[in-house]
Order: sequence, then C-alpha cells, then structure tokens
Amino acid sequence: MPIDVERALSAEPVSTRITWDHKDVQLYHLGLGAGVPATEIRELRYTLESRLHVLPSFATVAGGGMGVVGGLSAPGIDVDLAAVLHGGQTVHTHRPVPVGGSATQTSSVAAVYDKGKAAVIVLRSEAADDDGPLWTSEAQLFVKGEGGFGGDRGPSSGSGTPERAPDREVRRPVREDQALLYRLSGDWNPLHVDPDFAALAGFERPILHGLCSYGMVLKAVVDTVLGGDVTRVRSYTTRFSGIVFPGETLRVRMWTEADGGGDPKGAGGAGRVLLSVTAVERDDAPVLTDAVVTHC
Repeated sequence: MPIDVERALSAEPVSTRITWDHKDVQLYHLGLGAGVPATEIRELRYTLESRLHVLPSFATVAGGGMGVVGGLSAPGIDVDLAAVLHGGQTVHTHRPVPVGGSATQTSSVAAVYDKGKAAVIVLRSEAADDDGPLWTSEAQLFVKGEGGFGGDRGPSSGSGTPERAPDREVRRPVREDQALLYRLSGDWNPLHVDPDFAALAGFERPILHGLCSYGMVLKAVVDTVLGGDVTRVRSYTTRFSGIVFPGETLRVRMWTEADGGGDPKGAGGAGRVLLSVTAVERDDAPVLTDAVVTHC
C-alpha cells in the first residue's frame, strides 16, 4: 500500500521558513473578491496597506501554501496526486495574523483514517514566529483507492445547521476571472484554469479553488456578523462537499449562537456561526457543509 501509516505518523515533522508582506495579503484578499466597491471604507481594510487587516484564512496560502506540500512529502506517503481531493479544512488562530512577517511552519501527518474505498490523510501545519504560535491549520485529504487497510475510520463529521430560518443570508458573486487571480497566491493546479485539463478530470470547465470559496465565506461572516473585525475569529472549519464554477453565485446562510449570554446575532461576545453554502445557479447545490466559525 502506498501509504505506510505507521511510518507516516512516526515521521519527524518537516519545517520550512515562510515569509509574507502586505502585497501577499492584498493579493490574497483580491483573489477572494475583495475591493468591490473599490473605494468603500469596509473594503479598504482588505486592500489598502495603510488600513490593512488580515483574514485568518490567509494561513492557508502564507508562504505559497507549502504546509500541505510539506505534509504530502512525508515518509510513508506515496500517493498519486490525481487521486487526492481536498476534503476539509480547519484554521485555528492563536493571535491576529500580522500584515507582514516571517515564521517557521512545521508540517506533519496527524492522522490517517480508513474510509473503505478511500484513505483520509490529516495534515497539520503549525506556524510560529519569534513571539510564539500564530496559527494551526489542518487539511483533510481524501485519497481515492487507498482505503481498506483495516485502520480507524476516524471521527464522524457533521455539525449540521438548525432547523429554522437562517439569521443572516448573503450572496457573493464569483467573478469569471477569479480563479486566475486567486492562483497567484500559490495554487497553480491547472484544473482551475485550463479547460483541457479540467475535461480530463471530468469537469465541463475549470472549477474554482475550494480554498477560494473557503476564504470568500469567511470574509462574508466577518463583514456580516463580526462587524468587519478579523481579530474576533478564533477558528474556521468546513467540509468541501461540492464544486463552484467561476461566474456562479454563492449563497451563504448563517445561524448565530452566542456563548455566555451574548448577543444572539453575534454583534458582541463569544459564540459561533454555523454555515451552509450553496451554488445559486445550480439549484443550490452544496458547496461547503459542516462549516463553523467560532469567535470571541
């Protein structure tokens, strides 16, 4: 079997030095659709260096997104990249992400689960600078055809959403050129831009990066529920359950839950936002499920 579970889990973590500056952050935000309208005060916090704040999902691309690459190169992991699907993503922030900086990012295989017809590799990346931990990121990668080795099936996912109308609902358009811009943050997979490659992969046309949808939705939550304050985000997790085509529209439904008697609409105090994200033009086909943002 290409995945040697024992060897992968016992391997020494891989550490790399990553750096970023305000241009990397601005490019990432623009790749998520920030800056419309261009002179809107609320958008300038994502695009103007003198007012810049950093969405915590930037952790997925900081340093060119090398955390996942480092994990897949771990001893015991020898898989066909064509069989790998990004199944889920979580980012925990330990403090606000600085506009520019340098950090050591350490990646390891945190778990390997047996889902029968597929294996799930959980890659964990932890970034820290001279002042201490910055973020912890976990990517769940489904590897088709590598299950059935008798291992642990892993925890069952499924936070679900309440059976009531959402507290908030917004729509976010995906520009036709959005994948072209987003890929400049480090994901060069031709699946997202090359029609011929997309056809070989079984898609009618190129699809949007899942982590682009991931970032777009976090921005929508910050702007809609958290008053534009990126520093309130503590964690963000989701499962990628469907694709998005450039030019489509994301419908983002939000259910807010407060901790400790805070504002149930999320305007103040700690709590969490449960999310359902669908593609409007395809009869609300699921895009992100089991999605939760926790905040202070």
